Amino acid sequence: MHDKISLKEKVGYGLGDAASSMFWKIFSMYLLFFYTDVFGLAPAVVGTMFLITRIWDSCFDPIVGIIADRTKSKWGKFRPYLLWVAVPFAVIGVLTFYTPDFDEKGKIIYAYVTYSAMMMIYSLINVPYASLLGVMSSDRKERTTLSSYRMVFAFGGSLLALWLIEPLVNYFGGSLNSKSGWLATISVFGVITTAFFWGCFFFTKERVKPIADEKNDLKEDLKDLLKNKPWWILLGAGIGALVFNSIRDGAAVYYFKYYVSGNINFDFSLFGTDFHMTPTSIYLVLGQAANIIGVIIATPIANRIGKKKTFFGAMALAALLSLIFYFFGKDDIFLIMGFQVLISICAGCIFPLIWSMYADSADYSEWKQGRRATGLVFSASSMSQKFGWTIGGAGTGWLLGYYGFQANVEQTAVTQNGIQLMLSILPAIAAVISVAFILFYPLSEEKLQTIEQDLNEKRDPNN
Repeated sequence: MHDKISLKEKVGYGLGDAASSMFWKIFSMYLLFFYTDVFGLAPAVVGTMFLITRIWDSCFDPIVGIIADRTKSKWGKFRPYLLWVAVPFAVIGVLTFYTPDFDEKGKIIYAYVTYSAMMMIYSLINVPYASLLGVMSSDRKERTTLSSYRMVFAFGGSLLALWLIEPLVNYFGGSLNSKSGWLATISVFGVITTAFFWGCFFFTKERVKPIADEKNDLKEDLKDLLKNKPWWILLGAGIGALVFNSIRDGAAVYYFKYYVSGNINFDFSLFGTDFHMTPTSIYLVLGQAANIIGVIIATPIANRIGKKKTFFGAMALAALLSLIFYFFGKDDIFLIMGFQVLISICAGCIFPLIWSMYADSADYSEWKQGRRATGLVFSASSMSQKFGWTIGGAGTGWLLGYYGFQANVEQTAVTQNGIQLMLSILPAIAAVISVAFILFYPLSEEKLQTIEQDLNEKRDPNN
């Protein structure tokens, strides 16, 4: 339980989120664009689909957590899912970006089915993966370090995906509107994610055992969860943070294609092949690189002033910077890129903290109730992600429809202003909501130290 986590295991744990974050970031940044500009669906239709499918999927997360808590295998409770679900994750991901030649109704049905299946498969592998953090170590500082490794690799995977996505689509298909280009590109990422998930499975180890090795009672687990005040607060703060990110992410491609329309390109070679990066790719890659900086600085800052204060400061600053972002014109390309870096550093600080704080809330529940349901508690993290992503993703589609967006044509001034709002003021409001929730988070560093000591004494077989 107190084993020192090796660098190999930390890297292995990070590989899991590198895998899931590749598809997560592609969905966040490009799926709405794919459905409107490639597949040919109306943005409001896609927004409604995001709402319906993600609400069900968010409710599915606790079910996965409950199942994972009751899984028994020679590999543990949570690691087996990394082995079993990696291939289905890749296959369904590819099918999501397949474009059958159906009529409009058929396309909508196909999108609903494949996207719903993808989100459920995502839950089946990501909820156990997230829960794994809670059983790799009982040391809260070690967990923060593990969480930082996780997020560095998560943003690294996202960075790789965003760096290559447009160049690969253009390489395989000739343009960003190419159906075959998207299918081939996502197939490449499917192979990579499978290898990463399997690497996570082989390199990690489950250590923390419940105080009492007894049969879990679902009713009691749910009662404990409902009484877990830190869990509820993190749920609200997490939703606000994900809405902040999902609105900015979902609108970014439209912002550059229909508002900035810049001609800045970055050329590079990979394996002897020349690729071109558009302003959109540059903006997104800068954001992911800055996210990594935020992840790296989050741990030393949190160790100095505490997780709650670090979370509060980063999210409040992100809100302020986002408000300023609204006043940039389409020619202020360096300010746009510069503020993208600053905002993304703030956003990057949030996620290693919140994952570590979920682990703390699992400890709090065990300390308070004498029972541990790690998978159920950690499913809250995935739930908050998907609720936030649901609100932000559906809202982005609806707002585009509300502002009069039409795919592949020049946009009106009203539509362009609406897209500006989705990169600035609207996400700032979500950030303020997240800040308001985290103000009430009750687990101080002193409280956590007491909880950790008490639990370690109870787990000590010689005590």
